[in-house]
Formats: sequence, structure tokens, C-alpha cells
Amino acid sequence: MRIMTADKRALRAELRQRRRVRPQLEREAATELLTRQLIAVASTLGPQTLSCYLSTPDEPDTRPFLAWAAAQGIRVLLPVSRDDGLLDWAPYDAADEELDTSGMPVPTTELLGPIAINDVGLIFVPAAAVDQTGMRMGWGRGYFDKTLGSMDRRPLVFAVIFDGELLDTLPRERHDQAVDGVVTPNRIVRFTV
Repeated sequence: MRIMTADKRALRAELRQRRRVRPQLEREAATELLTRQLIAVASTLGPQTLSCYLSTPDEPDTRPFLAWAAAQGIRVLLPVSRDDGLLDWAPYDAADEELDTSGMPVPTTELLGPIAINDVGLIFVPAAAVDQTGMRMGWGRGYFDKTLGSMDRRPLVFAVIFDGELLDTLPRERHDQAVDGVVTPNRIVRFTV
């Protein structure tokens, strides 16, 4: 277990560094392409409510997609981390956001509680990387693994990553949750189970 944790820690550090040094022009191009891909997934699946997240500066930018979804009348729920390791959910309103105590962007709208996620028809989650089997590696806090693992009727879940973050294999632990697909600036990949 310690070796796997060390392997994950080293890989996360490498991926974090790659994201930090990504040139601004490349980021802007990736945002435009990613937004088109996210719109394609949402348009194909047609959920009335979906879950996404407010991206950090190093993550693939989700804000243009969130604005599109709101303009289409799709209800969007955003995660807000809690001290107990669970996620609350808050509606996206395209207005104010703030940083939580760990520096993550969060909406300022009313918190709905952890079970609100059960009403969504599609979930987009952040990831450090995903492998060819759909195994997702997050950033180590386990919020999304806990959420996805506790859902009775889980809708399709897509991880949002940059193109070079779809890897052959990833170290995995018992609590890790797989995703149904990935969305990158240049690809939409569905995994078969």
C-alpha cells in the first residue's frame, strides 16, 4: 500500500508540474476545444441537471461550458467540500464565487447537501489522470471517490483532463472509482465495462 501511495504521489507531482508550465496560448486553445467537447457530450446525453465543477487555474477550464449549460436551461450543481470528507452541492448561477479554506473555487449560492447529487443525469469530475480502463486518479483527497462510490443510481461520469493525461495504466487502491469516459480538448472517450 505504501508503494502505491508513493507512486500516486510522484505521478500527481509530475502531472501538477506539467499543468503549471502549460503556456497561456495553449491553455486558451485547449479551453475553446474542451468547451466544444463538453457541449457535445451534454447535448448528446441531454440531462436536465448535471454536475460539474469550477476549475482551478491549472485545470482544464470549465467556466465557458458552465455558462453554455446555464444559457441552455440546464441546471448545474457544483461541489463544495466539507470537513468530513463529503461534498455538498450548490447551484451554478454564473455570478459570484469565492475560494474555500483549501483554495478551491466554490459558488456562493445556497448549499443543498450531499444527497442533491442523486438528482443529476450526468457528472463531470476533475482528475489528475485516467487510464485506459477508466480508472480515475484524483488529487488525493478522495471527495469524488466517496461521492461516486456512495451513489445508488450513478449516471454517466466523465473525467475532464488534458490530452496527455489519458495514460495506459495508473496505480489503484481499493477506494478508487472508475469513470465511464473522459473529455479532453481533442477527444471524447467512452470506456466499456
